[in-house]
Amino acid sequence: MAYNCVVMVKQVPDTQKITGQAMNEDGTVNRAALPAIFNPEDLNALEMALQIKEKLGGKVTVVTMGLPTAANVLRDSLYRGADEAILITDRKAAASDTLATSYIIGCAVRKLDYDIVLCGRQAIDGDTAQVGPQLAEKLGITQITYVEELLGLEGKDILVQRNVGNGWQQVKAKLPVLLTVTGDANEPRVTAAKKLMKYKNARTSIEVSGEIKAENPHADEVELAELTERKCKQLDENGMLIKVWDLDFLEADLNWCGRSGSPTKVHRIQSVVLTAKESREVEPTTAGISDMVHELIKDKTIA
Repeated sequence: MAYNCVVMVKQVPDTQKITGQAMNEDGTVNRAALPAIFNPEDLNALEMALQIKEKLGGKVTVVTMGLPTAANVLRDSLYRGADEAILITDRKAAASDTLATSYIIGCAVRKLDYDIVLCGRQAIDGDTAQVGPQLAEKLGITQITYVEELLGLEGKDILVQRNVGNGWQQVKAKLPVLLTVTGDANEPRVTAAKKLMKYKNARTSIEVSGEIKAENPHADEVELAELTERKCKQLDENGMLIKVWDLDFLEADLNWCGRSGSPTKVHRIQSVVLTAKESREVEPTTAGISDMVHELIKDKTIA
């Protein structure tokens, strides 16, 4: 039996390169101030989906919600083996918290044929681990979180191992199911050279429009629209068009989207700088380390 997997991925700011301009005054992330990367645990979720497809057949569809530049993680997903990519982008979705985000992507997933939805455990820009479970609730399907290993998949039954902090559980569930996958689940594959060559020209209609406009600076709006439509049709025929869905296409209730649909409010932002009141250099020898340990024991810093 083949299985259709939908993988939710996210383009996130690289939190290892935080600067003083990383946050806006309203508490939202200033994404323009940080380089964008593929959310690490989403790669683990994608890898698990690709392994299911390779062993049992089926299709892997990758979905992301974000700015038009988020198409980069979709192309990366195609390079690794995904079959289809969908970008959800709309100005009306700006400032969505986890509740609004899960509602919007839930509207998208309902339009797809799926057996298993896979998400990374959490995104490094928020660390809430809420979107996956909230999405399962919106879809009305079983969820299994903190998945570290897929143990079995046969018929409508799935068996996985999940981390519970101080041990592991083996959980069996009926499909459809949503899994949130940890970074220990697998080693994500690297970009495949053949797929890179195949999909390097994959584009969204937004990207096509921008490129056409740059190539034809003197063309009027009608001509630009015709050229864009012709190019998108050509890409679609060749399987190179990354789909773009907005909130109108999703038939989403705007009361549940963006800032109006986001009950989470940032009360205060603090910049915390840790400084040592005093420092001491420890000689990098066995004797130096031994003296340091004994001193820490003596003042009860360690037992």
